Amino acid sequence: MGNLYRRYWVPAALSSELAEPDGPPVRIRILGEDLIAFRDSNGKIGLVDAYCPHRRAPMFFGRNEECGLRCVYHGWKFDASGACVDMPSEPPDSLFKTKVTIKSYPTWEGGGMVWTYMGPPELQPEPPDYELVRAPATHRFTSKTYEDCNWLQALEGGLDTSHSSFAHNQSVGDKSYLRNYDTAPRLEVERTDYGYTYAGIREIGDQHYVRAYHYFMPAQQMRGRVIGRKGGMEKTPTISGHIWVPVDEGATNVYNWYYSYDPKIPITKEAAHELELNYGRAPEQMIPGTFRLKLNLSNDYEVDRQIQKTQTFTGITGVNTQDFALQEGMGKIVDRSKEHLGTSDRAIIVMRQLLLEAIRVNDEGGTPRGVDPKTFRHVRAVDRQVKLNGHWREVLKDDMVAKF
Repeated sequence: MGNLYRRYWVPAALSSELAEPDGPPVRIRILGEDLIAFRDSNGKIGLVDAYCPHRRAPMFFGRNEECGLRCVYHGWKFDASGACVDMPSEPPDSLFKTKVTIKSYPTWEGGGMVWTYMGPPELQPEPPDYELVRAPATHRFTSKTYEDCNWLQALEGGLDTSHSSFAHNQSVGDKSYLRNYDTAPRLEVERTDYGYTYAGIREIGDQHYVRAYHYFMPAQQMRGRVIGRKGGMEKTPTISGHIWVPVDEGATNVYNWYYSYDPKIPITKEAAHELELNYGRAPEQMIPGTFRLKLNLSNDYEVDRQIQKTQTFTGITGVNTQDFALQEGMGKIVDRSKEHLGTSDRAIIVMRQLLLEAIRVNDEGGTPRGVDPKTFRHVRAVDRQVKLNGHWREVLKDDMVAKF
């Protein structure tokens, strides 16, 4: 799976973590590797080995200066491509620096994130071309959370549409909450060149509530949002989703993103903060200096049993926090041999099939689904209450095409 993951561009950091040229280097752990990211004097992002190739001193303490990161042990300096551009501890006429490099990976910025490709250089695809990265900066928002479990069980939680009627039910018994009407949605999954598109369909009287998602391989979900009755973000028509990136086998960085698909309605800082608070991942809900939630497994997410009895299904505050409680609570890596999957798990079943297929394709030298950005640049998700006079794909086809 690690070899397969490296065939795709994946987020390594938020752009805001490397806000200024020649700013402080940032520790990055991704796909089991310890790396250092830095923004050089020209704004280019370097992603290099966490340790100097000379004596393995930590590059985190390096001086970020004049288009390179200089190790403070003996002054060896490397540019964003990994080339050694200065070696002051060696004689001036020495050619040694031309023979030494530091491991580095290519980077690309888009959608408020720094992406990297860690696979074979000769197989490097074009950078990702999701509608998210083409949306104006004024119309998008991206955040990051650290999840203390394996990436796959986190991804599976995101792809599971039926759990929203339970885990995220904030108004038990309230029929104005659409997902209270039908807690056993009909699931339809259609494979695509990038993964699949799928819909959870709930019957609401003579209409249908359709949540039409996309799964992008290896670990990204796109969904729409119902426009609510409140102000701020609840009135902003958005597409949203998550990208799950393995830190290692037992930890995950989750990149949470959304963008307004109405050119006339930008996402204000106030509206974004309102939504992040609702999810439980606003800056003040994080442990300072980290991307970890204050409500976590160590304090049982401060579950309130009285609220659980009378108001919400979980008694846990924050939609994101509710997900983490269930996904982290399974343990670092869940034992799937003990599962009993039902019809509501179809999206998860097909996702596992696609990943196993992709591993075989990659091992045999082929190109897995979703590597080519042309396969997914045109898609958009929908979350809407409609009258289905035909197949949901046909009824919603105009709404499921990217406009940016």
